[in-house]
Amino acid sequence: QVQLVESGGGSVQAGGSLRLSCAVSGQPYSINTMAWFRQAPGKEREGVGVIYVPGGSPHYADSMKDRFAISHDSAKNTLYLQMKSLKPGDTAMYYCAAGYSISLRSIDFGYWGQGTQVTVSS
Repeated sequence: QVQLVESGGGSVQAGGSLRLSCAVSGQPYSINTMAWFRQAPGKEREGVGVIYVPGGSPHYADSMKDRFAISHDSAKNTLYLQMKSLKPGDTAMYYCAAGYSISLRSIDFGYWGQGTQVTVSS
C-alpha cells in the first residue's frame, strides 16, 4: 500500500509561481511511476506530467511542458510540481498519483492523494 499526501496549494496572482509537494509513505518502492493531475470544476481530470521513480525524466502533456516542471527526491520520497507564470485557467484541484505506467490517463493510476487546491486570480 502507498499513501500520498499533497501540500503547497493556495491562492496566487496571475503570473505567480507555486510549488506543490506530494509525500509518499507506506511502500514507496512498490511503485514505478508518479504523476500530477488536475481537475477544474465541471471539467475532466487531466494529466500534467508523469515520471519514473526513482531517477526518471518527466514526460508532460503538451499544454503543460512550458510552465510546469516535475521532479522527484528519492531520499525524501517526495514528488514536486513547480508551476510558474500561472494563469487563471490553471485554477484546479491538483492531485498526485502513483502507479506502474508512463501514462497521463487517470485510469492507469491506482493510488491517489486527496488533492491540493490551486487558485489563480487575475
